[in-house]
Amino acid sequence: MTKKRRRLWVLLLCGLGLGSATALTLTAFQDNLVFFRSPSDIARNAPPPGRAFRLGGLVEAGSVTKQMGTDGKPDVRFKVTDGPNAVSVAYAGVLPDLFREGQGVVTLGKLGPDGVFRASEVLARHDETYMPPEVADALKKTGHWNPQQGAAPPAATWNTLEPAKPAAGRSGS
Repeated sequence: MTKKRRRLWVLLLCGLGLGSATALTLTAFQDNLVFFRSPSDIARNAPPPGRAFRLGGLVEAGSVTKQMGTDGKPDVRFKVTDGPNAVSVAYAGVLPDLFREGQGVVTLGKLGPDGVFRASEVLARHDETYMPPEVADALKKTGHWNPQQGAAPPAATWNTLEPAKPAAGRSGS
């Protein structure tokens, strides 16, 4: 075997090793990626069972129920909505101080076989003007907010089942 051919074989084996290492690394990271989904996304295409993801939207008015669990932790159930669809959420633990009905929320967890989202973490919005980017995108998609028409509407107005209606058109002159 000539030196030129030997170098070619070494280069090919190094390329194969590097490609294999890259493929294994990407496969390992794929299991740890956490995707954001809105209730409408889940209604269209439910994630596979056992897959962790973030669920974001608004806490539906009148849906929050609190009770004490058997382990002594508070057990909270509520619905997260983006307007047309809602997902039931179960969470065992203390909720953030800013958690309220009609407010934006992002939860981390898994969807159970019964269709209830089992949250391991609940994040509430920070102040009156903050809105998670994922929630803003979901509101834009469902027609509840158009950024060209001004600031986001108050949180209480997002919790409706009807998408926002466009402003009435002007009659031509």
